[in-house]
Amino acid sequence: MQQVGPAVVRINSSRTVHSQQPDVLEDPFFRRFFGSESPIMPENRVERGSGSGFVFGSDGRILTNAHVVDGADTVTVKLKDGREFVGKVLGIDTVTDVAVVKIEANNLPVVSLGKSEQLQPGEWAIAIGNPLGLDNTVTVGIISATGRSSSDVGIPDKRVSFIQTDAAINPGNSGGPLLNQRGQVIGMNTAIIQGAQGLGFAIPIDRAQQIADQLVSTGKAEHPYLGVRMLSITPEVKAEFNKNPNTKLRLTEDKGVLVLGVAKNSPAAKAGVSVADVIKKINGQEVSDAGSVQQIVEKSKVGSDMQLELSRGGQVVTVAVKSGAFPASQKQ
Repeated sequence: MQQVGPAVVRINSSRTVHSQQPDVLEDPFFRRFFGSESPIMPENRVERGSGSGFVFGSDGRILTNAHVVDGADTVTVKLKDGREFVGKVLGIDTVTDVAVVKIEANNLPVVSLGKSEQLQPGEWAIAIGNPLGLDNTVTVGIISATGRSSSDVGIPDKRVSFIQTDAAINPGNSGGPLLNQRGQVIGMNTAIIQGAQGLGFAIPIDRAQQIADQLVSTGKAEHPYLGVRMLSITPEVKAEFNKNPNTKLRLTEDKGVLVLGVAKNSPAAKAGVSVADVIKKINGQEVSDAGSVQQIVEKSKVGSDMQLELSRGGQVVTVAVKSGAFPASQKQ
């Protein structure tokens, strides 16, 4: 922790909110303080937030959450040694809640990045950040689970399979690192569920690093997508679905992924995928749940060709889909 601590920073952001803009909902991830920018212009106010981040490039590149700096007029970065810098946001990806901030500094202490793909529940987890204004706070726990979907966490508009930990995470921890027992970063703390205890969530570092590389090189991140709304089929789901008197559809499959909806003008729509199709395989790989489909698509590249094996009315149908770029404004 002696080596990691100096690379963890506090990020303060502020932006002016005008009366014609809709009010921003209270963010559950970090504190915001509201006040009038001017007593003469009460229709304007300054919204301030505070979060965490960590240096991953000695030239001043810092990883944090998109919600910490999204829409900010000014961003300041405070190092553990007390120095403060004005930060420039190189890129924000609201789909995964990842952002990269750059400060003009050299020879900065950096974190060591680990691997998150092979994490197992029960491994040690250590969180460092600035919860409730208490800089460089360290909390310890374990990895409680991996692969938590964004809907599980309560933020369904994100496309991330989260790490769950019971290491104490509080408002202000957003953007800080989650470490393994060797002091390597395995995740970026991003979410808490209000009212819960021992439930914190982090973006796997493999995913965060992938997005950060895109943000640094192009200023944006692209996400491949098919454009389908899905339901994982199990025997229980099949039975419940077929009991519903309000639907004409009857499931005959015990497993697979049911297509509940197809977005207009999406790659799936252009390829001829239809509601009630059951996805059985993608590129020859069997899929048993919606999460598997999303993982396969996420690992592809925008514009790549994918072969979908479908069950349609009891018949096997194969369609070729060219994945498109996920529109950030679209909800899943």
